[in-house]
Amino acid sequence: MKIRVGVFFGGRSVEHEVSIISAMQAIAAFDRTKYDVVPVYITKNGDLFVGEHLDKIEKYRDIPSLLKKSQRVFFHRDGDRFLLVQYPMKRFGSSVRAEIDVAFPITHGTNVEDGALQGYLKVFSIPFVGCDVTASAVGMDKYLMKALCKENGLPVLNCSRVYMKAFYGDKNGTITDVEGSLPYPAIVKPVNLGSSVGIRRVGNTQELMDALGYAFQFADTALVEPAIQNLREINCSVLGDRESAMASECEEPINYDAILSYEDKYLSGGKTKGMSAAKRKLPADISLEVRQRVRELAVETFQLLGCNGVTRIDFLMNASSGEIWINEINTIPGSLSFYLWEPVGMPFTRLLDELVRLAFKRRREEAEIVYSFDANILAQFEADGIKSGIKNGIKNKKVV
Repeated sequence: MKIRVGVFFGGRSVEHEVSIISAMQAIAAFDRTKYDVVPVYITKNGDLFVGEHLDKIEKYRDIPSLLKKSQRVFFHRDGDRFLLVQYPMKRFGSSVRAEIDVAFPITHGTNVEDGALQGYLKVFSIPFVGCDVTASAVGMDKYLMKALCKENGLPVLNCSRVYMKAFYGDKNGTITDVEGSLPYPAIVKPVNLGSSVGIRRVGNTQELMDALGYAFQFADTALVEPAIQNLREINCSVLGDRESAMASECEEPINYDAILSYEDKYLSGGKTKGMSAAKRKLPADISLEVRQRVRELAVETFQLLGCNGVTRIDFLMNASSGEIWINEINTIPGSLSFYLWEPVGMPFTRLLDELVRLAFKRRREEAEIVYSFDANILAQFEADGIKSGIKNGIKNKKVV
């Protein structure tokens, strides 16, 4: 019997379109002798849709038309069955449009990669691929991720965290504080976005002020970090869970500006190939010692954050000194980083097999944990919500 996989993608995120590309790549790579794939498109309003055209990327050129040919659904659990039920429901007959055994989020950005979608799936107790709620949330918040790494001795750059309200409440004071803690040039970025959205390099006070205003268009918190001189960026993917994890081949992205931009990542090699088409050196042109160091740090970071599934950890390296810092982790990387696994002998189809296996493994492990137990506590409470013993005690006290 085939495994029914619900691939969730899209969502209310600035990386909505990138998610669609990543999902289409994965859907095309599933081994159909093992899996029945159910594409589940999440609109920018958060509505879920299923339909026969949702696995065709060309249909997303006209999303309103695509949605008219699709069916809005909601998620429903019926015993051990996980159902996608059409909305509004039929008055007669079944409204079930699909049934899935495991959910596979291929979503990027806020509201879908940051633990929100993972929490939604966990409420229904459905097995799902990838990081759990906590790892997703910590991985998405670059400040928390850096703080955790630093606390555990992993190399990260110092940073200054800036809140939007504090900035607009006292711009000059905020700028003075940042400039007192970090030198120029610096990098300004939203605290919780990927795909290089909202990032700028700054070299003076006015640029810093403008860059913070730009970052606050996408998030209410921004990070300012020192810009590395003689910068090289090295990326490495990790696959596994807390017990066992392995690193992929390392890549070096090629950027055309001071920082790797959204255009470098997603528009340089073809609009329908996503991160897999970005310009890169693969394998990265680095020594064996640096390669080993990067791969070790990648696995350490993955397991420190309690990750599951496949991630990509991005590193910064000073080409002159050889120093390496962990820059960020992508808990659902663009294109699922399949292109980093093929050079080490793992084709995309087998990577997907492994991700589904990890989801069911975690589900079996969670089944051993007690999340609730029968208790009769509420029987002691009366209609007004006051515990009967306490209520009687108060009455008795008044009488006395």
